[in-house]
Amino acid sequence: MTTTTLLSSVLENTGGRFFTVEFLKKDGTIRKMNARTGVTKHLKGGDCTLDRSKFLIVFDVQAKGYRAINRESILSVTCEGVVMFNVKGE
Repeated sequence: MTTTTLLSSVLENTGGRFFTVEFLKKDGTIRKMNARTGVTKHLKGGDCTLDRSKFLIVFDVQAKGYRAINRESILSVTCEGVVMFNVKGE
């Protein structure tokens, strides 16, 4: 199991707990986001057309909106005080 796969599976299994994720945006900048998975309160309807194997859908707590994070671009995850980093080259 690669580090990238491990980090994305940790995020999927947070059980609705808050976490902080740091990732590389499409434009090359680094973004740090406080988020949760499993939030359904703000859904408007319609189907998600994103490839779930490539993107992780989270609810951004500060922006109060849904965001898609490329699983390959995750740099670090902090959940319940535990910090995990993506090792370069994996």
